[in-house]
Amino acid sequence: MKIKTVPMRYEDVLALSEEKRVIPKRPNLFFRTLVKVLSEINLKNVHFKCEKIGMDKLGKHEPCIILMNHSCFTDLMIASKIFYPRPLSIVCTSDGFVGKKWLMRNLGCIPTAKFVTDYALVRDMIRAVSDLKSSILMYPEASYSFDGTATPLPDSVAKCLKFLNVPVIFVRTYGAFQRDPLYNNLQLRNVDISATVEYLLSPEQLAEMPANEINALLKECFSFDNFQWQKDHQIQIREPFRADCLNRVLYKCPHCMAEGRMLGKGTTISCTKCGKTYELTEHGYLKALDGESKFTHIPDWYRWERECVRKELENNTYRLDIPVEIRVLKGTKAIYEVGSGNLVHDCSGFHLTGCDGALDYRHKPVNSYSLYSDFYWYEIGDMICIGKADMLYYCFPKVKGDIVAKARLAAEELYKLSREARKKAITY
Repeated sequence: MKIKTVPMRYEDVLALSEEKRVIPKRPNLFFRTLVKVLSEINLKNVHFKCEKIGMDKLGKHEPCIILMNHSCFTDLMIASKIFYPRPLSIVCTSDGFVGKKWLMRNLGCIPTAKFVTDYALVRDMIRAVSDLKSSILMYPEASYSFDGTATPLPDSVAKCLKFLNVPVIFVRTYGAFQRDPLYNNLQLRNVDISATVEYLLSPEQLAEMPANEINALLKECFSFDNFQWQKDHQIQIREPFRADCLNRVLYKCPHCMAEGRMLGKGTTISCTKCGKTYELTEHGYLKALDGESKFTHIPDWYRWERECVRKELENNTYRLDIPVEIRVLKGTKAIYEVGSGNLVHDCSGFHLTGCDGALDYRHKPVNSYSLYSDFYWYEIGDMICIGKADMLYYCFPKVKGDIVAKARLAAEELYKLSREARKKAITY
């Protein structure tokens, strides 16, 4: 999938008039029927099956909010098939509207910026369920999983559910991550996909439960491990490219500690510094081709990388300082190519400069609980995105090495450390 890009001076982007936010539109029946038909064609190839739990409690025309785990683009096809003809107002990233605002509105999409405070989104969601009588489809993780496990959920989800005061439906997919993991450059694997759809909470339960209990329940629902599921169910992935670009996730060698020297190619991932090589087996576990296997489970390796980043932050030694190509989103007409700059990330947050001195933006750790970062974003390249709801900066590293995953881990751990520091300050 491509996205419309236009070269423009940064000063001219700043001068662009603000686009007025429009209220959500009830999904057009023609378009949602078309999406459903196209989805069924694609899902037929993966022998899609769905189990429904307690769904008889949901009225046929009763608006609800659907919370779904996020593995790949197939998620939208799954939702379209399961819930048709129910109208769905889909919460999606604002860059998805670029160049196709009319289509996205007719599909019922509601734009928002990932990991950025967006009060207008809650108002739009309330309008969707109360005025349009439309259900809401939301991926609360906001981003695809890097390692096949859940990404953090914001604490604000429970409060949002209470405001909406409609039934909560939970959808979990199986096999979608294995078919199209983010790191693998859009190379599809031959894997069947299924899903469970569960009536999770009634409006009465939402009213009775405190926010912290709702968040605890959601955390439990969004606790999953796709690689463990693959092993447990003996799902075989025979494709010879299954380890291609796995270095995006497993960027640090646990043997020589080198970073940015891992290479995922074919069915193996190896360190180009010390030569240690692992095979990614057909059943999704890692096996050293020679000697000790420090890790056999990809999420364990990724969790170790998180712990390493945390230690760097606690010791104040973490620092990312790289030249980047910068693209800016303001409005929905295009992504604007504004030139080059430099991105620094350390314990004080992000600092982006560039465009011949015209751009100087700082993003504090407490501003976002996670980071909008992506691999092969719209087939352009690996990307780190920071900014505010009205202006987003997409930074594409100009240096070799895998940076994006570590930056996300650092942003998440910095947010936790900042929260912990605030709590201590309040206590004292």
